[in-house]
Amino acid sequence: MIKIYNTLTRRKEKLTPRIAGELGIYVCGMTVYDYCHLGHARVLVVFDTIVRYLRATGLKVKYIRNITDIDDKIIQRAAENGEPFNQLTDRFIRAMHEDCLWLGVLPPDDEPRATAHIGQILQMITTLIERDFAYSAANGDVYYRVRQFPQYGRLSGKTIDQLQVGARVERDHSKEDPLDFVLWKGAKPGEPCWESPWGEGRPGWHIECSAMSTHCLGNHFDIHGGGMDLQFPHHENEIAQSESASGEHFVNLWMHNGYVQIDQEKMSKSLGNFFTIREILKTDNDQERMGEVIRYMILGSHYRSPLNFSDSALKSAKSALTRLYLALEKTQRKESVGSLAADIPGQFHQAMSDDFNTPGALAALFELVREVNRAIDDGRRGEAKSAANELKSLGALLGILQQDPGRFLGSEGAAEGAVDGAEIDQLVADRNQARADRDWQKADLIRDDLLSRGILLEDAPDGSTRWRLA
Repeated sequence: MIKIYNTLTRRKEKLTPRIAGELGIYVCGMTVYDYCHLGHARVLVVFDTIVRYLRATGLKVKYIRNITDIDDKIIQRAAENGEPFNQLTDRFIRAMHEDCLWLGVLPPDDEPRATAHIGQILQMITTLIERDFAYSAANGDVYYRVRQFPQYGRLSGKTIDQLQVGARVERDHSKEDPLDFVLWKGAKPGEPCWESPWGEGRPGWHIECSAMSTHCLGNHFDIHGGGMDLQFPHHENEIAQSESASGEHFVNLWMHNGYVQIDQEKMSKSLGNFFTIREILKTDNDQERMGEVIRYMILGSHYRSPLNFSDSALKSAKSALTRLYLALEKTQRKESVGSLAADIPGQFHQAMSDDFNTPGALAALFELVREVNRAIDDGRRGEAKSAANELKSLGALLGILQQDPGRFLGSEGAAEGAVDGAEIDQLVADRNQARADRDWQKADLIRDDLLSRGILLEDAPDGSTRWRLA
């Protein structure tokens, strides 16, 4: 039984698909005017992991992650660059897909773009106007009447009165009420625009997701997710628009991942303390390895908790992954298979079934590492291999441990040419010969020379030696 924390009800609830064996999930994706940052990485990795696990339980999941490819920031950035807005968005969509590859994020089943769903957006706005939930203003904009929807604020826990207190003193006189929000923006000179019954313009941000999610998954679906910053007003407005237009309940479960902090301070572009995914990838000369390190670091915190990013957090993630890959590497060449005595997989699934507790799931993986090491020390090679197989299998559900261990650890293709692997292999062989000849001084000199070059040696009980980058 899988339990998920529902932001709407503020409690964990048993996952009960609307249609037995099937699940529809919509996650708010990127607004593509710049490279993805670490906050985006968290959304991508968190919901990729959730979908991986739900599918592993046997559910048929339809996963939708949208792209916002028209809004104020996109228009402004394109104008600054002197390029068409769609040329800008296409470039950053390609960059986002590259980042996903490095992070091990699988493609969603559908990735709708706002500009490809203008027809659905116009139809939803028309329906809202017909049902008196929206109105066309004299300035060419169309607004949603917040007070027409009595349940407004139930997701964020805000009341209409509280929102009224926080409304601007200088109200927009084109609105009937300061709380009303825009559904359609009248075009300004030189802006990209589309024809509509209310004149040329473009969609507001909130209506895009309502139109795309209901188009892809229907008026009522299972799970809607995104970052905590979207809870209000974006997701609050989605509920109001969608339920007003369809007359149906919109979403059963709302999931929100926590903020990213940089050295204990909330990450923010306005504060200048944010990092793009590709900036972090470049801190290692092997981007595939660093992509997995970033993913592990994200999974090391529960998705609803704050994620603190720092150099030490990244190093800890790399060290932890190294331990896991070392266990796989130790058993890589052993063919015999035995049985796993402890029910460690059960611990893994228990953690993941409890609101996708990835820290608990990772703890179970390290229990398997201990099983591998104990079995090797006791000469139980079959059990060691069995534990390693389970380690890799469970790791796949989290999107980790699928690289070749030697490659990750650096003993094969060492950091893509950063060191001469053949030379290192020869020095290791020379050291082993020196040890066989009991020439300890020469053996120590070779080891110290390699260490000064960032190469660690690990001697196994059977007399073999492997090396990896420090």
